[in-house]
Amino acid sequence: MCCGATLVAQSANPLLTRAQGERQAYLDTLRDLVSIESGSADVEGLSRIADLIAGRLRALGGDVEFVDTSVGMVRYENTPPRIGKAVVGRFKGTGSRRILLLSHMDTVYPRGMLAKQPFRVDGDRAYGLGIADDKHGVALVLHIVATLKALNFTDYGLLTVLVNGDEEVSSAGSRTLITKLGSEHDLVLSFEGAGLEDAIRLTTAGIAAVQLKVTGRASHAGGAPEQGRNAIYELSHQMLQTRDLSNAATGVKMNWTLANGGTARNVIPAEARATADVRVLRVADYDGIEKQVRDRIRKQLIPDVKVEMVFERTRPPLEASTAARAVAKIAQQLYKEIGQDLQVQDTNPGGGTDAAFAALSSRAAVLEGFGLRGYGAHSNESEYVEISSIAPRLYLATRLIMDAAQGKAGNTTN
Repeated sequence: MCCGATLVAQSANPLLTRAQGERQAYLDTLRDLVSIESGSADVEGLSRIADLIAGRLRALGGDVEFVDTSVGMVRYENTPPRIGKAVVGRFKGTGSRRILLLSHMDTVYPRGMLAKQPFRVDGDRAYGLGIADDKHGVALVLHIVATLKALNFTDYGLLTVLVNGDEEVSSAGSRTLITKLGSEHDLVLSFEGAGLEDAIRLTTAGIAAVQLKVTGRASHAGGAPEQGRNAIYELSHQMLQTRDLSNAATGVKMNWTLANGGTARNVIPAEARATADVRVLRVADYDGIEKQVRDRIRKQLIPDVKVEMVFERTRPPLEASTAARAVAKIAQQLYKEIGQDLQVQDTNPGGGTDAAFAALSSRAAVLEGFGLRGYGAHSNESEYVEISSIAPRLYLATRLIMDAAQGKAGNTTN
C-alpha cells in the first residue's frame, strides 16, 4: 500500500514527469558536448564548446557573456600558454535568493583521441572523453535551466551559471571569478560527478605541489666521477627522507609522483628535479606540511649541492559549513520524495574542485557532487555516466533550487 501511494504521488509530480521526459534530450546534449574535443590547452576546441554552451543559455533567455580570465592568472607547472574563456549566464527572476551553478568544460585529454573514442551508449552507460568530468555536469546545468523555464519557475532573484575552461589545470585563470561570484550568491551548487554512491559532498581536498630542484656538478662518469656532485643521488635522498609525511588522522597526503635528472649516460648529473602531490582537508594544514618538508630537506647527503624547494598551493580545500550541512539534509528529504536515498559525504578521499574557490570569501552554503552517477574520470577507456541517474539527479538539483529560491531550504548562509 505504501509503495502504491508513492507511485501515485510520483506520477502526480510535474517536476519528476518533466525530469523523466528530459532523458533523450539530455543524451543529445551530452553527445554534442562530448563530440567537441576541449582539452585545457586546446583553445580552439574550448572556444567551440563555449559557443555551444553560450548559445544554449541565450536560447533559454539568459544574459550571457564570455569572460577572459587570463588577466591576472597564476602560473603553475601545468598551466598552458593560453586558457579558454569562461561562460557566464544570468537569469533574473522575481524573488530575492541568488543561486550559482558551477561546472567546467575542459578535459584532460589531448586532441585526436575523439576519433577512436566517440560518444557511445552501451546499456545503462554513456561513454565518452570527459563525460564524467565534467561534460555531464555542463549538460545537467543546461537542462536544469530548461526544466525551470518549462515549469515557468522564476521565484529566484538571480540564477547564475558559470562554466569555466581551466578547471583541470587548477583554474589558474577563473579562480578569481569563481571566488567573486561565490561571494555574491546565497547558495552554490557544483556539478562534478556523484561517483557510484549517489552522493553529494560537503568537503573537497586542497591540492598543492612540492617542486624540488637539486643542483650539483657535472663530471665524466668514467674518468673523474669523484669530481662531480651527483644531483640524482641527492634528489633520491631527499625523496626518501620525505616519503612518510602523509597523516591518515588529519587527511594530509604527500606522494612523490614525478622525477627526472641527468643529460647523458656517461655524465654525472648536475641537475635533478622531482614533484610531489599534496592533499589537505583543512587550509591550516598547508602550513604544517610545508614546514615539515622544509625542515627535512635541510639534511643533505652530498656537500656542495644546492637544494631548492617551491611549495605551490594550487587549490584550497572546501571545508564543511553549518549552512551546507543544513541544505544537505533538505536535499536528502527531497530525494526521498522519489524513493531515492542520498548519501552526504563529509570526508573526502582526495579530489579537489572549484567549489572550494566559490567558498573562499562566501557565507553561502557550498555543496559539491550534484552531477550524475559515473566512473572513470581521467581514464582512457572507461569514463562513463549512468543513464538511469539522469532523471533522479535532474529532479534533485532542480527541486533543491526551487525550494531554496522560495526560502524552503532553510538558512543557506552561515
